Amino acid sequence: MPSDIAATSAHSIPEKPALEGLEGKWAPAWQTRGTYQFDRDAAVAAGSSELFSVDTPPPTASGSLHIGHVFSYTHMDLITRFQRMRGKHIFYPMGWDDNGLPTERRVQNYYGVRCDPTLPYDPTFVPPLQGGDTASSKAADQLPISRRNFIELCETLTAEDEKQFEDLWRQLGLSVDWNLTYRTIGHEAQLAAQRAFLRNLARGEAYQAEAPTLWDVTFRTAVAQAELEDKEQPAAYHRLAFHRADGDDVHIETTRPELLAACVALVAHPDDERYQSLFGTTVTTPIFGVEVPIVAHHLAQKDKGSGIAMICTFGDVTDVVWWRELDLPNRTIIGADGRIVSDAPDAIVTDDAKAAFAELAGKTVFSAKAKMVELLKGSGEMIGDARPIIHSVKFFEKGDKPLEIISTRQWYIKNGARDADLRARLIEAGRRIGFTPEHMRVRYENWVGGLTGDWLISRQRFFGVPIPVWYHLDAEGEKGEPIVPSEDRLPVDPSSDVPGGFTEADRGITFVGELDIMDTWATSSLTPQIAGGWVTDPELFGLVFPYSLRSQGQDIIRTWLFSTVLRAELEEGKVPWENAGISGFIIDPDRKKMSKSKGNVVTPKGMLNEYGSDAVRYWAASSRLGTDAAFDPQNPKQIKIGRRLAIKILNAAKFVYSFPEAGLPGGSVPETDVPEAGAGEAESLDPIGSSTGAITEPLDIDMLAELNSVIATATTALEEFDHAKALEVSEKFFWTFCDDYLELVKERAYGAATPQGQASAATALRTAVDVLMRLFAPYLPFATEEVWSWTHDDSIHTSAWPTADDTGVTVAPSGLLGAVSEALIGIRRAKTDAKASQKTDVTSAIITGPAILESGLGDLCAVGRIASVEFVESESIEVRDIALADVAGQG
Repeated sequence: MPSDIAATSAHSIPEKPALEGLEGKWAPAWQTRGTYQFDRDAAVAAGSSELFSVDTPPPTASGSLHIGHVFSYTHMDLITRFQRMRGKHIFYPMGWDDNGLPTERRVQNYYGVRCDPTLPYDPTFVPPLQGGDTASSKAADQLPISRRNFIELCETLTAEDEKQFEDLWRQLGLSVDWNLTYRTIGHEAQLAAQRAFLRNLARGEAYQAEAPTLWDVTFRTAVAQAELEDKEQPAAYHRLAFHRADGDDVHIETTRPELLAACVALVAHPDDERYQSLFGTTVTTPIFGVEVPIVAHHLAQKDKGSGIAMICTFGDVTDVVWWRELDLPNRTIIGADGRIVSDAPDAIVTDDAKAAFAELAGKTVFSAKAKMVELLKGSGEMIGDARPIIHSVKFFEKGDKPLEIISTRQWYIKNGARDADLRARLIEAGRRIGFTPEHMRVRYENWVGGLTGDWLISRQRFFGVPIPVWYHLDAEGEKGEPIVPSEDRLPVDPSSDVPGGFTEADRGITFVGELDIMDTWATSSLTPQIAGGWVTDPELFGLVFPYSLRSQGQDIIRTWLFSTVLRAELEEGKVPWENAGISGFIIDPDRKKMSKSKGNVVTPKGMLNEYGSDAVRYWAASSRLGTDAAFDPQNPKQIKIGRRLAIKILNAAKFVYSFPEAGLPGGSVPETDVPEAGAGEAESLDPIGSSTGAITEPLDIDMLAELNSVIATATTALEEFDHAKALEVSEKFFWTFCDDYLELVKERAYGAATPQGQASAATALRTAVDVLMRLFAPYLPFATEEVWSWTHDDSIHTSAWPTADDTGVTVAPSGLLGAVSEALIGIRRAKTDAKASQKTDVTSAIITGPAILESGLGDLCAVGRIASVEFVESESIEVRDIALADVAGQG
């Protein structure tokens, strides 16, 4: 049966419906009414099979959201809204990723401060700046403050940023339950992260080791493999002479002559004929005279430089591989500050060599390189001039300077890099997750297969979840075995809390607290546990985990997606979610990925204000998962198309509701605004009520049969996470409905026909609008809620997703609507060719077409103002021999 459209005198339609102001009207209304609130009791009663839970990406609360956030978060919201309308109970939280380096960096620049843990806490401290992004980006200009003062500023600024983010998400229309928010620095997050770490430690999955570490000299912290970014940088090859015992030289080419004192070997490919006789022999280094072996390894490149390279500890990640696999000594000379250390490696023994090293000590790598080149030229051991090149250099994704590799003691979690069994389990876990699009699974598997080291999770920073361990100190003050708290003591901060059995007076004497914090991904990898109450609410966690959907960008498959799968596998032996929807990138008009580092990002606030949230959501929804979307802020064509659609929805619905209800007396067709249909504004509207008339006319039945096909296609597409296809078929039908069907039946709908024909048209029109609004509701939540409120008391977003039962039509489409629409085009064209108005009367015409077309001639004649028509059955549709009435007489 057709949908029952409620009628009360309280319902009213604006005289001039508009998109402007709908966000401000409906977002607060949804919050007040609890439209998107998670009904826990109902969800528990229904069971997990009737629940749809979403693992929401917590955006980094360190500045502003960009258009890429709107893109991927809209994709997530579309599926969630669809599932809500399908009757599922929705668990849809929102988190804020507020700890880590991005937050610290923003706080430094915003307040003009930097953290110095050696300083005491100042309870009266007032920062020198109050809101000056990038006004104080140089460390020398920033005021040193205590760790506690610094963390307090981090807390203050992230709270402000998160409020702005929430306001923007509400404006965009995300249907999250704002009662289900969390922070990655919050109490629940710290409980989950520290609990998981202690369990990893107890099972032997977390461990501490001294090892080569990727190091950001600006932030003075270790960096994990997943946080690397390659950047093209200018450099130069320097050709150096290493000396053989027989007096000959071996020439190598290096871009890092400043690391010559850290050289531990020369290496060439085992198949390189030029160096076969040298493998197993030794040479001495220029300037420092250190004897080093010549070794073979398959990673050496025959066609790079001279084909033989020096292995230093450590110039790049390949040096680390060579050092580890060839069991070479460690002669690291770069310190945590990025400068050459003061003490020369033990292998440097002569006075001249020590003096040369002393000239490098304390210098930055840049200055040390210049000095080393000067020394090499002076000794004659640099051959020719440096040869400029451009090559790829590794950076921390948030950093500004190339990474160095230094030796440090860090905490790691096993990730399968050195454990074949765990690696296989992680690959298998990925295959149990439904990736959309499917090829994104390959990116996950490639990442797992290409891991070269375990996950480094410790950071030498301040604003983050503390690593919950202390250490025994021996009589010499050396650290011993870790001391761990019981889970019931969590969360703890070892820098201020005391382990059981000790007092604060023992700090620094018999124990010391860990000062490092966890990598932000070590917390974010637990978002399913944090949001689901893993520690504090086992019933809820059992209901929502594994989640139904993880929605995210493709650039964080290697970080957030992988690390979440890893933590779930280690702790639960399960996948964290059933499905992973992966959005593409946003690219600028030059086809370059938009990113903050490139300086080409666009913030969404202006677009939302100018074009409306529905228009921006339409742009995002038009791209399939995994597909990159071009965005030109100067000419956002797709957003403009979305705005036009949203406006059309308001106007078309108003036009439909202006017709008399089924069975009521009619009148002339109102001059109302239906773009492309040639109508203007309605002068008055009848009260809205239930349309109970029977749908009897063939054209009305076929229109609804076509709509049934749209419902089926859109439903299947959304079930398969293809939101773009569902939008495409719905939109295509909507424009046919407005441009053709509505125009064809408006005379009959307003009563210029039999009561039965009028009732059929009015009921079909209102039924179609009711269904179309629900099809568009996930995409254009504000415009559809506005239209729905004209005839209903509930929210469209908690109404049922449409099915064929809503149309009352069970037959398959006959093709009548398409045939009549094509004939209508012919009538319009004939009048246009005659330079006549579309309102010009036609005295007679011949229409040819398939037999089905004959049943729509009545509506064709009404809209075309045709007095007499002759129908000729034919395979092709044609309108010919049109005889127009006297045009002059039409005045």
